[in-house]
Amino acid sequence: MRRPLPPLLELTVARLREFLREPEALFWVFAFPILLAFALGLAFREKPPDRIPVGVVDGARAPSFLEALERSPALLPRLLPPEAAREALRTGKLTLLVELPEPRALAGPPGSPPAPLYRFDPTRPDARAARLEVDDALQRAAGRPDAFSARTEEVREKGARYIDFLIPGLLGLNLMGTGMWGIGFSIVTARTRKLLKRLAATPMRRGDYLLAQILARLVFLVFEVATLLGTGWLVFGVAVRGSAALLSLVCLAGAAAFAGLGLLVASRARTVEGVSGLMNVVMLPMWLVSGTFFSYDRFPDAAKPLIRALPLTALNDALRAVVNEGRTLAGSHPRSGSSSPGESSASPWRSGSSGGGEGLDVERAGQALPRGVRARSRASVSRPIRTTIPGIASTSASVVRKLTTQARRRNFPETTAFDR
Repeated sequence: MRRPLPPLLELTVARLREFLREPEALFWVFAFPILLAFALGLAFREKPPDRIPVGVVDGARAPSFLEALERSPALLPRLLPPEAAREALRTGKLTLLVELPEPRALAGPPGSPPAPLYRFDPTRPDARAARLEVDDALQRAAGRPDAFSARTEEVREKGARYIDFLIPGLLGLNLMGTGMWGIGFSIVTARTRKLLKRLAATPMRRGDYLLAQILARLVFLVFEVATLLGTGWLVFGVAVRGSAALLSLVCLAGAAAFAGLGLLVASRARTVEGVSGLMNVVMLPMWLVSGTFFSYDRFPDAAKPLIRALPLTALNDALRAVVNEGRTLAGSHPRSGSSSPGESSASPWRSGSSGGGEGLDVERAGQALPRGVRARSRASVSRPIRTTIPGIASTSASVVRKLTTQARRRNFPETTAFDR
């Protein structure tokens, strides 16, 4: 007969077996983030920018305009009748429409070629770029000389792609989902099945039950992080620039924080339906605004302090600072002072608190600044790691410390009204 393990280990093993026997849970923890990374990584993969669709209204000089626009590699011109062209612009099929007004409407100086009319929606991100490209192509065709010929240099560095922004966000999102659902849903399910009452009658200490939930969560945390980061590295070439130990610390702090939130939600819900609703209320705002799929800099400035206060925002910022920028716990780059193109990871996808690792040589770059400005600059550079990790850790510690007693009372009351 097998010698029984201590209650804490027995409960941890039971929780691991319970999780492994749920195919749905395995899918959402391991398969779903990988499928999401594949789908978004392919949709926003590295490729030449799409040509901008523009239209030319059919008329006397329309063929010459169309020929001039076809020389531009950034434009995709089409010749359309007036009504069809305006309808295509209205429905978004065209970004810009080129028209040649009637002679009586032309306002150019005597002897100048007739000036075209550009119709576009200035609120569309690509409309202004289309206007510049179209005007440049037509001006060149009209004989405008260039004042100078600029040189170009293409820079293709990993760390500035959308997939580099996405993988840390998906990791933070997965830590939040599995932490809250893995703890909260398990406790509420055990309560509805009367398992807590039976466990309370055993020699188990009541703190062992909550600790076993956390230990089982930490066991799967290793495989969860390794699976997602390994897939990102093998398929998309997403490398971890920072320390593996610091990345483990950030993931551990984030998992502990969301485990505490899951414990809080589970202590308030009595049914599976109730805990599902509460989980969605807590998680949905962070799903949308915490910078998982796009930067939260797109939101109004008035909302950013509230967004930065969310736990998932702090976790995503810390993960991107370690994975993409190679930040240390002190907030500086490990190769500070040896700036090279590969060390800069400024990206339009990044949020304000984790974007732009321009060198990060605080000591050398700040020598020319006054002492007070230098100190503030050093503090601002080191903010992402030095503030997010203690913030996440304090959140998890305070939640677990303040709610453990309350959760014990609600889950394991001393009175006979256990399933009240």
